Amino acid sequence: MISETAPGRGLKSLWPLILITSLFFFWGVANNLNDVLIPQFKKAFVLTDLQSGLVQSAFYMGYFLLALPAAFVMRKLGYKTAVVVGLLLYAAGAFIFYPAADNHQYSWFLGGLFVIASGLAFLETSANPLITVLGSPDKAAFRLNLAQSFNPLGALSGIFIGQHFILSGIEHDENALAAMTDTARQAFYISEVKAVQGPYLVIGCVVLLWALLVFLSKFPAAATQNAHEDSGEEVGFFQSVVQLLKRPRFMFGVMAQFFYVGAQVGIWSYMIRYAQAEMGLTDKVAATYLYYTLIAFAVGRFIGTGLMTKVRPTLILGLFALVNIGLMLFAVVSGGENGLWALVASSFFMSIMFPTIFATSVTGLGNLTKTGSSLLVMSIVGGAVLTAVMGFISDHSHIRTAFIVTAACFAVIALYAFRAPKDATGPVQMTGH
Repeated sequence: MISETAPGRGLKSLWPLILITSLFFFWGVANNLNDVLIPQFKKAFVLTDLQSGLVQSAFYMGYFLLALPAAFVMRKLGYKTAVVVGLLLYAAGAFIFYPAADNHQYSWFLGGLFVIASGLAFLETSANPLITVLGSPDKAAFRLNLAQSFNPLGALSGIFIGQHFILSGIEHDENALAAMTDTARQAFYISEVKAVQGPYLVIGCVVLLWALLVFLSKFPAAATQNAHEDSGEEVGFFQSVVQLLKRPRFMFGVMAQFFYVGAQVGIWSYMIRYAQAEMGLTDKVAATYLYYTLIAFAVGRFIGTGLMTKVRPTLILGLFALVNIGLMLFAVVSGGENGLWALVASSFFMSIMFPTIFATSVTGLGNLTKTGSSLLVMSIVGGAVLTAVMGFISDHSHIRTAFIVTAACFAVIALYAFRAPKDATGPVQMTGH
């Protein structure tokens, strides 16, 4: 990494630091808006749980397919270029929502979500390391943790936008819909789907403006040069991928991350659906439980991080995974309000999982760390695969039964944690997932 000791260098990096820190907020908005889009599209397009779950499948498939290209662009053209490309893709995906709503095409929405996530793959791959070079090296960890604190704010904002500007709270059962005239029924569907136009148009415009600001702003040399020049990586990009595939411990980490993201996305995606089925709440009221979930998640991160100063991170990871297995099974068996609160409580114990798995997986990779990081980002595709599996189970059984999948996910994580070497602690840093 390039040393930054020139006088005033930190001050000159302040504006770029503000621009890049904001990215953590932006992808928090996008990720958590999906939890609102699932019940909204289910209602507007009359979808099964499997079909509505394709919102997350399309979204996280974008991460999977673009993570390695993002790392390649970052290495060849620098962090700043990767950020601009990511923001342009994000804005383009948001703008697709407008014609998708006008034409009442669910497949267009899925395409838009794929493009948004493709942009986020670029942003998440480049923003974390970029933050570390925007200022003095001795303050890099502080800057990164400060930047990551804006992600929960984005997540809460995404739910707020969805609850107050997208969800109408108007729901009709099959009998009520059947009693409507064709014209009235179609008008209801159209009004529900067009509710997403305004919010995503505004989001697209803001993100496009941010791309322009990043493009026009002057960044330190470390942000614009080839990323591999200052990393000490001598191994070719594709050769490094092959080497990583031969490391069982690292690949187990990738698998654990796959199941973690699948569990998190599945729980949050179907929480509104669970509340509707088990308690008879409207989607607008049920969305309130997503606020409670994020509060539990944030509190868990603070407490979990504190515990890690005294207890081995992988031990905490394993114990938290075991607790969540119990909470998932309770939600399946109990149902009702108690089951819903079990889902909310699980976020407390999920809070430290993504960064702990990430950090312990890349420990000891040396010059393979950057490529290893991109493979771990690819594992986010678990959110695409396992959410669809849960939707399929729900359609053929009950939404409660679908949470058996998340219990199995936490079992894999527990196995990873308890099989970890005691020295596989790594510099655990909180990330947005």
